[in-house]
Amino acid sequence: MKNMKIAAYILAATLMVSCNNSTDEPITEVKAKTEKNNGKVTEFADIAVLHYEIPGWDELSLKQQQLVYYMTQAGLSGRDITWDQNYRHNLAIRQALENLYTNYKGDKESEAWQQFETYLNRVWFASGIHHHYSMDKMIPELPKEQLSKMMEEAGVELDTRILNLLYDDQDSKKVVLDEDKDLVLASAVNLYGPDVTTQEAKEFYGSIAVDKNEPIEVGLNSRLVKKNGELVEEIYKSGGKYGAAIDRIIYWLEKAQGVAETEAQEKALGLLIEYYKTGSLDTWDDYAIAWTNSTDGAVDWINGFIEVYNDPIAYKGSYESIVQIKDFDMSRKMEVLSKNAQWFEDHSPLMDEHKKDSVKGVSYKTVNVAGEAGDASPATPIGVNLPNNVWIRNVHGSKSVSLGNIIAAYNGAGSTGKLEEFAHDEEEIELEKKYGALADKLHTALHEVVGHASGQINPGVGTPKETLGSYKSTIEEGRADLFGLYYLMDPKLEELGLVEDWKKTGMAAYDGYIRNGLMTQLTRLEVGQNVEEAHMRNRQWVSAWAYERGEENGVIEKVTKDGKTYYDIKDYKALREIFGELLRETQRMTSEGDFEAAKALVEDYGVKVDQDIHQEVKDRASKFEAPAYSGFVNPMIVPVEENGEITGFEIKQPDSFAEQMLTYSETYGFLNSMDTNMSSEENTSTN
Repeated sequence: MKNMKIAAYILAATLMVSCNNSTDEPITEVKAKTEKNNGKVTEFADIAVLHYEIPGWDELSLKQQQLVYYMTQAGLSGRDITWDQNYRHNLAIRQALENLYTNYKGDKESEAWQQFETYLNRVWFASGIHHHYSMDKMIPELPKEQLSKMMEEAGVELDTRILNLLYDDQDSKKVVLDEDKDLVLASAVNLYGPDVTTQEAKEFYGSIAVDKNEPIEVGLNSRLVKKNGELVEEIYKSGGKYGAAIDRIIYWLEKAQGVAETEAQEKALGLLIEYYKTGSLDTWDDYAIAWTNSTDGAVDWINGFIEVYNDPIAYKGSYESIVQIKDFDMSRKMEVLSKNAQWFEDHSPLMDEHKKDSVKGVSYKTVNVAGEAGDASPATPIGVNLPNNVWIRNVHGSKSVSLGNIIAAYNGAGSTGKLEEFAHDEEEIELEKKYGALADKLHTALHEVVGHASGQINPGVGTPKETLGSYKSTIEEGRADLFGLYYLMDPKLEELGLVEDWKKTGMAAYDGYIRNGLMTQLTRLEVGQNVEEAHMRNRQWVSAWAYERGEENGVIEKVTKDGKTYYDIKDYKALREIFGELLRETQRMTSEGDFEAAKALVEDYGVKVDQDIHQEVKDRASKFEAPAYSGFVNPMIVPVEENGEITGFEIKQPDSFAEQMLTYSETYGFLNSMDTNMSSEENTSTN
């Protein structure tokens, strides 16, 4: 729910990392040799692949560095799981394409080879054959006959039926959110058997008895399939579904537990290991609580089946791993928001009955990523708020983090000039240049710390997943965005010392949000497409609803200059009130479980695209060479050993995207297409 893959919020940050008060002595004699290169690794199609650095690595003790290393290895060990979750044929396709890449002896200067290489890069980046953002199947430019011939020449085998799937209209979209279709049947994502319907899945999970006060996240770590006409779960666990990869995850987690910084970390890791061994969702909740309460130490992690965006009905978690080092200087600044979370709740425009009497223990920190895997890589979030289970968040709080070095690497990739093209006037441009980066950073923090922590569900009303269905994710992200937007134009931020000029910071934030929500984010879509991704939908419905309401009262004006469209905010104070009005309404939908209102808001404002505006935006953006999407290779953490003992580490940047992808497949390829098709009988249990 809280995993923010929102490249629109590219933040500028100066990162300072200080060492924690560890009892381990610093290891100055074995400092890492970090190659300084934040630049672009490669570019293909609509994607740029970048490097990122690991600030603060040299300030960790050897024991802390070992913890980071073991956790990154655990994360990468589950990489194949993500590929198979994304689509049932992905592993077989990847193996065939990689074999062709390494074994082909033909002309590698030909157009056909260049088309193949681009396609393979796109598949690597998306962890499968469906685009990581649009969810559409990516069709190779290389003709099928040519690809088949090249495979034959290289001695590569791929089932003809699967080869045909690369080109035909079957399984054309990974996640379908069109309520006129059977969402589960229509979606290609491999979280359900190909013959399981939406109604069957909802009835199956609706029939599972859970504690109403402390409900588990039913279905989170399983694939629901039919066996002999009966629905059964293939549980992700040791000895079960994905067991070969999970056993390697456990191996590295056990090593990590041995070098944990604190007793709280050790306890959390022990519960995570038990969860992977048993598949118990009760244990997952115990782990989530222990992890949430583990707030000391320099190293932290995210690991498990977590975000449900890839499930059209929001039950099943995608595998992901992020290993992070705390940036204490930036985190202390963000604690100001956390300490004042109750003030923001109390002064929000929500109905009184929808406000929390006590906002529980939200923590927000800036961290620096040391390694990512699964659903978090190569395309990465820039902020995370976990755990997702609502009752745990309400009772035990949550952790919110901003991925500082990822944000810095995005910024270091350079400007595209789009600001000057799409901003209405010089004042808007100057506000963005001076205050935009800080406004984005604060919006991310407010979104995570205040937005996701705010509000409560009325007694007797089900969870948003149950009541809002497929609209749950985009409503929640929009609600959190609106909370942040409302307070970005509040003098409280200046009073707290977070900004020097609250009014101008807010103006820059509002300009940027409307500009992106109504125009610039459309560069990510092909002309004629509707908006599908949850965050992209929420930015559009927030902006479009605010524009419609503001146009009536002269708050926002649609302007045409030299044949180009712009949106000019005339009254920022009034726009704040509009954002507050919409925030109040989205919280009401969430608190009361108003599915029809949520559906109307999203479908009327967040899905359809004005085709004339879309074509204009694409034409205007075509002059800029920067791809619409960016992602990252991971720095390689290489142990230095003496007599079988780790004495230090070197940090090396991979020479190419292809090098890292091939190395990962060779080193962490614990599953293959046969492993992922084990019988339901061998892999079925109950939670």
